[in-house]
This record gives sequence, C-alpha cells and structure tokens, in this order.
Amino acid sequence: MALIGYARVSTVEQDPSTQVEQLRAAGCERVFVEHGQSSRRRDRPQWAACMDYMRSGDVLVVYRLDRLAGTTGLMLDTIEQLRSEGIDLRSLTEPEFDTTAPMGRAAFGMSAVFAQLRVDTIRQNTVDGLARARAEGRVGGRPTVITPERITAARSLRDQGSSYRAIAAAIGVSATTVRRMLTVPEPQHRRSVM
Repeated sequence: MALIGYARVSTVEQDPSTQVEQLRAAGCERVFVEHGQSSRRRDRPQWAACMDYMRSGDVLVVYRLDRLAGTTGLMLDTIEQLRSEGIDLRSLTEPEFDTTAPMGRAAFGMSAVFAQLRVDTIRQNTVDGLARARAEGRVGGRPTVITPERITAARSLRDQGSSYRAIAAAIGVSATTVRRMLTVPEPQHRRSVM
C-alpha cells in the first residue's frame, strides 16, 4: 500500500506548495501536481499520470475533495473509478472522507450508489424523452437529405453522364450521398392482376 498525493491549482499563477507540503507531511511517497487545469475537466494530464501510477491497494490523498473534481457528476464518476480499481481515497481536510476507515468506506459506498442512481436516471430520462417525441410524431436525428425528388434528379443527371461530384453540386448534397441515393431501389409499380 502506497500513499499517493494529488494536488491541483486552477491557474498557472496559483501556488500549490501548501497542498504539496500537507500531502508530503501526510506520508505521500509521490505527489502529482496539476497546474492551470480546471477541476471540471476529465482529461487533466497529471490526473491521468496519477491514475496510471496507482495500483490496487494504494491510497489517493488529496488536500480537499474539490481538488479532485469540480462537479458532483465528475466527483461521483471519479469515486466510482477509484473504487473499481481498488484504490482508497483520503481527504486531509475532510476526515470523514477516508475510505481506509469504516465510516469513510460507508461514504464511499453511498457515493457509488448515487453514481449508479445518476446513470440510471439519465438513461431512463432519455428513454422517456424519446418515447414522448415518437408519440408526438417527432423522429430523432438529422432530417434526411435523400428525398424522392433528389433521387429522381440524381438518376436523371447520372443517366446523362454527369459525375457524382457534378450531381452533388447540382442538387446540394455530398458525392457520398449521391452514391447512396443511386443505390436506393426504384419503386416497383404493381401490375393489376385481373
């Protein structure tokens, strides 16, 4: 088990030395320091290096939880990521958040429950919204540019020997769309049987 520190300041002008000193005093063998990175970003370089460095059984130590993540959603995702990789979390200024202790593990577990609840709620809201839109006759996605009129025009121009690029320019679509239009089968007219 190793204690690994993570310190972060939002701007390059800020000084992370207080955080670093406190993390070293807490026994961190290595401290990753992020300069000028927003806590709302997931792709912080030193955070990625820190996660790559840590192993299952290690303890991530932060000065304050807000150094780790700046939004509730990102915090819950981060806590879940740490939990899934077997990494404990300790906040120096929030002693109730130390997953190496029973109460901290309970808080960690509750965070995981809330993270899953958040994911499930977003998924259900999406499903409900799509169902409501379909019931109102709206279909998601971009409107199609492949209309019967454009297909007819594309076929006519192609029969006259026009290139895909020339057809695309004439009817206002891409050459790839023209190729797709020309593969759409022509409607079959049924013969009446008497």
